[in-house]
Amino acid sequence: MKHYTNSLRIITLFSILAFLPTAVLAADGYKAPRAADGVHPDLNGIWQALNEANYDLEIHMARPAMALRDGPAGPVPAKAVVALGAVGAVPPGMGVVEGGKIPYKPEALAKKKENQANWLERDPEVKCYLPGVPRATYMPYPMQIFQGEGSVFIAYEYAGAVRNIFSEDPGPAPVDSWMGQSVASWDGDTLVIDVTGQNGETWFDRSGNHHSEQLHVVERYTPMGPNHIQYEATITDPQTFTKPWKISMPLYRRMEPNVQLLDFKCVEFVEELLYGQYRLKPLD
Repeated sequence: MKHYTNSLRIITLFSILAFLPTAVLAADGYKAPRAADGVHPDLNGIWQALNEANYDLEIHMARPAMALRDGPAGPVPAKAVVALGAVGAVPPGMGVVEGGKIPYKPEALAKKKENQANWLERDPEVKCYLPGVPRATYMPYPMQIFQGEGSVFIAYEYAGAVRNIFSEDPGPAPVDSWMGQSVASWDGDTLVIDVTGQNGETWFDRSGNHHSEQLHVVERYTPMGPNHIQYEATITDPQTFTKPWKISMPLYRRMEPNVQLLDFKCVEFVEELLYGQYRLKPLD
């Protein structure tokens, strides 16, 4: 127990230190190249987060599996995920939640723990559903920002997800959807995207962190160098959380000379999972 406590203290210290380079870079007064409009910074490019946030937004130690059960000497992988072995393990992560913990209401925290225990059956990612915002940003796949004179479009490799971002607020979203409705504005050199109208079905990560249809996300994309965007997302959901909370992380430019978004529309890969039971002769 003492070893675990010391390890947690060390990880917490590094989690705090991880935010310091942003302040240092900001103090350098980096001025990004201008976009086609000659006014705003050019965010065009293919970007990717390099962290463990899709496993768990909060600071966490390594775990033997996404879903666990009680064992004779401690938690062991749930029966449904035993065969995944080390591939199904959870790597440790510093966490990207400012302040360390997600401020759940008690009943919402209980649901989070229930989700985690039933990860394989409940995580929308397993079924190739669209990931929602902000999860689409830090899944382990690249994303591409297309920025024109007065428009922004974001494409994601995972599941062919896209966001056509409004430059003027059209009013409330006519219907809730997986990726919601996004409206862009600028705060100096920071692109601000206000996201509403998301359904309550997406998760924030593979650890069961969830929200309701009242989710409101405000994203901030700030260029900190030629190959680095600082990403922040403030999450508000009065049905699920006691107060707004924020995640932050760097996004890095993919530098390969032939870099491009490839086709990963995974829907057909889960047809057997979702509909195989309805075969005339189900597969073993």
